[in-house]
Amino acid sequence: MSTYNPRGPYRRRPRHHREPRGEQGRGPRPRPMGDKCSPLCPYFRCQKNALRIEVQQYKGRPIKVPMCAWIGDKCIGAQCRFAYCELRAMLPDGRCRFAVMAKAKKEKSFEDELMEMDKEFDLEDKF
Repeated sequence: MSTYNPRGPYRRRPRHHREPRGEQGRGPRPRPMGDKCSPLCPYFRCQKNALRIEVQQYKGRPIKVPMCAWIGDKCIGAQCRFAYCELRAMLPDGRCRFAVMAKAKKEKSFEDELMEMDKEFDLEDKF
């Protein structure tokens, strides 16, 4: 005998309710703007608990705007003295450690560039 299924024997969870591939088991990703910490990042916090995200219309499209409930104006982000990162990734100058590390990975080292140039010149001499 089979066990009782309250959702019915053929009803499964629809496929579109699954998490996107690569996001399973991980938390949300940091979202810096360029290399600066952004108030829209899920790990950005305010010590005063004054960060509010408002949805405003711009040219007919909804955009998220971080607002400070303490002063009643737009949040200035990492420049605020009460801002901090939950992952402790905000550097003292307001940059995000994750963005700086990703940028460093993309850049080639000087030795690698020299090796590539050496290979190019060796191939040209043989032809």
